[in-house]
Amino acid sequence: MTDRMIEGYRAFRAKDWVRERARWQELANGQNPRTMIIACSDSRVDPTIIFQAVPGEMFVVRNVGALVPPFEIGGGRHGVSAALEFAVTQLEVAEVMVMGHGACGGCAAALSRSFEHARAGEGGFIAHWIDLLDDARDRVVAEYGTGEAAQRALELEGVKVSLANLRTFPCIPEREAAGKLRLRGSYFALTEGILYLLNEATGTFSPA
Repeated sequence: MTDRMIEGYRAFRAKDWVRERARWQELANGQNPRTMIIACSDSRVDPTIIFQAVPGEMFVVRNVGALVPPFEIGGGRHGVSAALEFAVTQLEVAEVMVMGHGACGGCAAALSRSFEHARAGEGGFIAHWIDLLDDARDRVVAEYGTGEAAQRALELEGVKVSLANLRTFPCIPEREAAGKLRLRGSYFALTEGILYLLNEATGTFSPA
């Protein structure tokens, strides 16, 4: 894999970097992305590929399940919170998009609770992270059970959970109210290759 990565770098250096050299030189002086994307770490779902983004266009944070924890002080390190704070208050992005996806392993683990009793280092960190979905999971299981339909339902609910948690950060609602920031939810159906956008007024997702 290392050899494959080096080959990829050399191809990038010979083609993409040369083609975008002026952009790279400009980016060396700073970044000014207009959108922050919160997406899953899943290797199959890369926002920069899905949106055909160029360097410097999107500020991307990826984690298991594309989850955002609620605003809280203390209790540990806050990687997502720090990235969000930086994007919103320092880079002043105009939009924050949460992008869930199909066949999400994090949502599957939340649904099955397969890591519920695992120790830290053996799945315990995963369990403590995806318990952000516990309330949504209970609602989904009550309606759909634990099958394929429940998996997709929880993936969609996860986007809504993260959007709700975003609004617990003081910097978010004040900018939304002033028209300086927009939150959006989206879902990439892996097997269909279709991006769905959330209508928060109706709670439904529709193809982009």
